[in-house]
Amino acid sequence: MIQLKKTAKIALLTTDSASNNTAQVSHRAKLWGAPAIAFMLSALVAPISANATALLTLADGSFGTLAMGKNDDGSSSQLNLPFAINFYGNIFNNFYINNNGNITFKNTLGSFTPRSFPISSQPTIAPYWADVDTRCSSCGDVYVGAVNANTTIVTWSDVGYYSAQSDKTNNFQLALRNQLNGNFDIEFRYDRLEWTTGGASGGTDGLGGIPAQAGFDAGDNVNFFVLPDSFTNNILNIASTTNVANGTPGLWSFSIVNGQTPGTTPENPLLPVIIDSSYTFDFNVQENQQVFIDPAVAIGYDYQVQSGPNIASVLFPANIGDGNYDLYLWNNLDYIFATAITGGSNYRFADGGVNRFRVLGIETTAELDPNNVRAFITGLTFTAPGTISMSQTPIVSQVPIPAAAWLFASGLLGLGALRKKAQA
Repeated sequence: MIQLKKTAKIALLTTDSASNNTAQVSHRAKLWGAPAIAFMLSALVAPISANATALLTLADGSFGTLAMGKNDDGSSSQLNLPFAINFYGNIFNNFYINNNGNITFKNTLGSFTPRSFPISSQPTIAPYWADVDTRCSSCGDVYVGAVNANTTIVTWSDVGYYSAQSDKTNNFQLALRNQLNGNFDIEFRYDRLEWTTGGASGGTDGLGGIPAQAGFDAGDNVNFFVLPDSFTNNILNIASTTNVANGTPGLWSFSIVNGQTPGTTPENPLLPVIIDSSYTFDFNVQENQQVFIDPAVAIGYDYQVQSGPNIASVLFPANIGDGNYDLYLWNNLDYIFATAITGGSNYRFADGGVNRFRVLGIETTAELDPNNVRAFITGLTFTAPGTISMSQTPIVSQVPIPAAAWLFASGLLGLGALRKKAQA
């Protein structure tokens, strides 16, 4: 859809509540109606540094060829992909590059103000959807190229913002990597982000108004994923964070397997960031829909729902240590031992659920590496549908555990005393 311009260039935007959440949210995954969602928590937030993610280039050092001439709100012609991709069950061999920081597969997209995902009937991958303007003489351009037979890149190189402003420029890239049989990886690479908003989207000097959105959308009005801080001025932070373990700031990677995006299965989990030593994220659920989240911990961890429905049940893994755990519930003052739980068995909380709990009893002999993002996959269900904002805080041991040991609960809940593991 093309928005009319430009002297009265105004867009209506429906912003979801998660986008407006100002709490510490590191990742948003809204997959309405999915049978199961797996969340893998990894990748330390890193500060902006000289080690920003480098953009990929072809063998000759270029970004390829111009995708389109200098323009505002334009698009490329239909382009061929060198490999077929399976994106939410749809096979695509062609795509369009849109000047405003995204690619689409069915039609071009000229909207200059980002529209909150999901967008019906328009499959979209958007590393940085905002009002890009390349008409200024000192602005860069948009390029497309093939690094090799299995890697296609689209680069928004030093692009300005509407109207033809270049006092601030953004330098970012989308890479599609073929993993065969329709499977592929999406990479967002941010070398530099300086502006969030064009002047026709309410911005002043490239900031304010309705800021950029980054993520991808199935175009089925159901499935989509949005990077943290989309539609906020903090969207610039995606250039200084990463969801890749030990990754360079500004690199975000997502594996699309069998047409499904990360988060749909434990085998292909979502990779959000870690903030202040706690795992913080948002996601949507249906009532009693099981969601898998995987914080890496040493001897235990705390869950806390900050907003949204309570936790109805929990399922711990059966193959960690002896597979037996201690569950503690919050009594408004402290965590109190509630019961022993065997891994692999669903434990259902009392009617109404709980908004926080603690698990202990993970043996140090299990040697769970806090940096191992596949260490401890846990299933949760919730008492009602809605948007969840919750955190998990690892509890790690300072010394090998004898009969008693000190626990360090980094982040939310501070120091706690270890209780001896209850007998089943």
